[in-house]
Amino acid sequence: MTPALASALLPLVRAAGPERAHGLSIAALRWGLAGRDRSPDEPRLAVRTLGLRFANPIGLAAGFDKNAVALAPLSRLGFGFVETGTVTPRPQPGNPRPRLFRLDEDRAVINRMGFNNAGLDAYLRNLAAGRAAARPGVPVGANVGINKDGADPERDYPALVAAVAPFADYVVINISSPNTPGLRDLQGEARLRAILQAVRAAVPLRPPLLVKVAPDLSEAGLAAVVAACVEGGAEGMIVSNTTIARPPGLRSRWAGEAGGLSGAPLLALSTDMLRRAARLAAGRLVLVGAGGVASGRDALAKIRAGASLVQLYSALVFAGPALVGQLRRELAAALDEQGFASVADAVGADLR
Repeated sequence: MTPALASALLPLVRAAGPERAHGLSIAALRWGLAGRDRSPDEPRLAVRTLGLRFANPIGLAAGFDKNAVALAPLSRLGFGFVETGTVTPRPQPGNPRPRLFRLDEDRAVINRMGFNNAGLDAYLRNLAAGRAAARPGVPVGANVGINKDGADPERDYPALVAAVAPFADYVVINISSPNTPGLRDLQGEARLRAILQAVRAAVPLRPPLLVKVAPDLSEAGLAAVVAACVEGGAEGMIVSNTTIARPPGLRSRWAGEAGGLSGAPLLALSTDMLRRAARLAAGRLVLVGAGGVASGRDALAKIRAGASLVQLYSALVFAGPALVGQLRRELAAALDEQGFASVADAVGADLR
């Protein structure tokens, strides 16, 4: 089966309801039913950053494959990189259902999953096996978080980073999900600096470390996070996670549900924040742009705003696995239209 055929069957999967459809999608990937993208990457899409080579800058965001059970098939869909997780030290069921809502009219998703995952031990087994079977040359990220109950961030994040480090090309500290009480408080400068210092002390030899932030930070809050990341030794930031805001004009009957909003309505908000983060970081951090990416033009907008890499998730819900190859083709066309010889030439163009 090809990604295009798998995408054509997407309406049948989506009829099962949002969370069950997600489970069916993971199962289809594991059974080899999502296909494989065999088209070569254009050399001008390649990116070298974080000490790694990415065949293209389009990656899968965390949250899709929380337990790293579908890493190998995901790596064959044409992504430039794949991020798994979020994983917590201990298994947890997450928040009560319903907790996932598809806003079809808005090309958006609201989730209040609550870091539901099988825990670190199962994740490590899956991650190791997935790496061994994954497509060569596709960097793998591990996204780590803390449990809802009994958490000690200064203890748990270093332990998580140490555990996943042998199996990941980069690690992301998730301090910005809106669905774990108190998690976003860790974005405060003093608390984030303490976490990063604890990681540095506990894991002096580790893959590149990134911090994933919320799009709802104030100007001062964003400046504080950037300063803490630079001073704490993080190599980069992912901008951004889901938003608790509700932009005007949402049409879906689910728009009032509690949780984090992702998808098309997040594009402008997250890209504006990315641009501000790039100005504040001034080249001292590698930035990954996430939020609302659904086309090659969207990806290039993030890159022009300062991102070296971009991530997507919600767009897959609506377009299926054929989207990945489509975005690579659209990105190449957008580079031509806007006069860039390569992705590298376009990074931060709006800031110059």
